Amino acid sequence: MPAPKEFEILLVEDNPADVRLTQEALRDAKVHNHLSVVGDGEQALAFLRRQPPFTDAPCPHLVLLDLNLPRLDGPGVLRALKSDPQHRHIPILILTSSEAEADIRQAYDLQANCYIIKPVDLDDFIKVVHFIESFWLETVRLPRARLA
Repeated sequence: MPAPKEFEILLVEDNPADVRLTQEALRDAKVHNHLSVVGDGEQALAFLRRQPPFTDAPCPHLVLLDLNLPRLDGPGVLRALKSDPQHRHIPILILTSSEAEADIRQAYDLQANCYIIKPVDLDDFIKVVHFIESFWLETVRLPRARLA
């Protein structure tokens, strides 16, 4: 099966500066991608379940999930997605500022595919996003996105 022509990525992030940096880093990506952004956990679930106002939302190949979110936190989103047969196949990458061992352990207990600590340095943040692109979009074989 050939790789998709465009990778769908969902960024679940409430910090506008981190959203902007991620958008900029992915804009120059080697792999053609489309980035959708939601700002809280409840919106993330509505997006993935194609509930209003996201009825036409694409099904992502990959989710970049912050832990500290309003309304429903990252672990709540992770728990919901990994317990749902329709969505459990989607790789979920935790992209957060938390270095707490308890957060790292909880994320992996809830079946996160990886845990990445956001660098505070701009250049390092861009390098991390480029690494995500290189590994997850070019190297790893992901399942086809399917409609919810």
